[in-house]
Amino acid sequence: MFRALSNPNRLALFQRLMTCCVPGTKCDPQQATKVCVGDLGEGLAIAPSTLSHHLKILNDAGLINMQRRGKHIDCWVEPAVLQQLAGFFSH
Repeated sequence: MFRALSNPNRLALFQRLMTCCVPGTKCDPQQATKVCVGDLGEGLAIAPSTLSHHLKILNDAGLINMQRRGKHIDCWVEPAVLQQLAGFFSH
């Protein structure tokens, strides 16, 4: 997970997706904020192919989830992932 987050662009993408379920709060995973890939890259100087590559690495590391919705792909962070990362730092 930390290797995936070591890249500044991937860290920025992950931080954009961490809008729901701050560790220590109660949040329904069904209500976790989902962001379309096209919207996620706005404002970042990342080519679409590079954005897809970074998201694949985050997904492979178990940091984000991705789901196709027609022509769109939604991305989100599960609350359990944030709890797992928080648990690492609390020990």
